[in-house]
Amino acid sequence: MPLLYKTQFNSQLFYNLASSPFPSTSNQNFSCRITFPTMSCSSQTTFPILRTVTISYSDLKDRNVDLSTKIEEGFGSNGLGILSVTDVPGFSSLRQNLLHLSPRLASLPEEKKKELEDPNTRYNFGWSHGKEILESGKPDLLKGSFYANPVLDVPTTDAYLIQRYPHYCGLNIWPVNSLPELEVAFKALGKLILDVGLMLAYHCDQYVSKGMEINENEGLEQILLRSRCHKGRLLYYFPVQLSTINCIQDGNFSSSWCGWHTDHGSLTGLTCAMFKREGVETPCPDSAAGLYIKTRTDQIVKVVFGEDEIAYQIGETAEILSRGYLCATPHCVLAPKGVEASGVDRSTFALFMQPDWDEKLNFPKEMHIHKELMLANRSLTFGEYSDKLLDKYYNLKN
Repeated sequence: MPLLYKTQFNSQLFYNLASSPFPSTSNQNFSCRITFPTMSCSSQTTFPILRTVTISYSDLKDRNVDLSTKIEEGFGSNGLGILSVTDVPGFSSLRQNLLHLSPRLASLPEEKKKELEDPNTRYNFGWSHGKEILESGKPDLLKGSFYANPVLDVPTTDAYLIQRYPHYCGLNIWPVNSLPELEVAFKALGKLILDVGLMLAYHCDQYVSKGMEINENEGLEQILLRSRCHKGRLLYYFPVQLSTINCIQDGNFSSSWCGWHTDHGSLTGLTCAMFKREGVETPCPDSAAGLYIKTRTDQIVKVVFGEDEIAYQIGETAEILSRGYLCATPHCVLAPKGVEASGVDRSTFALFMQPDWDEKLNFPKEMHIHKELMLANRSLTFGEYSDKLLDKYYNLKN
């Protein structure tokens, strides 16, 4: 992976990345964001910028092409846990269609957005704004999220499961009257990212099978193919004024630590963010802003990929299932700062591809992830594993 150039920045403002399909609410709902110990973000820190490993769509869809080298470079033990797919037919227009709707959704009248909220799922479906709690204990009012399953409007009708796993089994809520085009655009982009992700999962299985035996129907592709848990998250970061940006940078608005985390699921599909000023698309106003990853050697690097590419990050579940042949990495997103960032909004989309709630996970004999949970050599469903993490991070008992 070539080193492109270096950048430096001073006070840090990190986004609460789109890589959690579940908001962290005041009533402590489950979140797929796994946080790491505080890392110093001192002034004048210089970080290298790396390009993602790329795979062309034409190669990806060909099951006869050996992509093991690419998979290892991106997802292997020495990779960054991310790669991107280029030249995906239709992706660019679908990305534009959905991200342009993000500010329109956020601008709907409050009573209309209230109709899109679902407190029964702890705001894991539909609209969520001000439900996430910052490290300061204050609600995060700077962004809004819209959650939906792009494949199934009704994942299950089982009342017990809906109560047991509301964050997975809830029903989609669409603004059919106030913004009917959102459902079409959300599902179209989400399904495309899922389809491409399934192709990628096949090649991940081919790579992993060179090092370990994969039983029939137990590979990543088949697990994701039969899952009912996929979740899309459309994020909108409201435009802020310079005084607010300065307040955040001074550490007075929210926590000063950098929200590092790994993803909880298997694969996370990401789009490049879209920035707008007064409704007009504009380039990112700060060259230091973007996705940052902590490497296996504890080096922090900025990672870039093209706006016409779909990026995929490995999650913890994929690492567990592959016995570490696929590796998840801690990451976070740095928000734009400075005068040029004033009045600029940001829209992005993430698709969380994860096993079904009743998918059995066989944990390896040796684990470096969540050692304190003592899951080595055990079997749990993905839903049960989620509960373990909920207990760990929120001290809740089910």
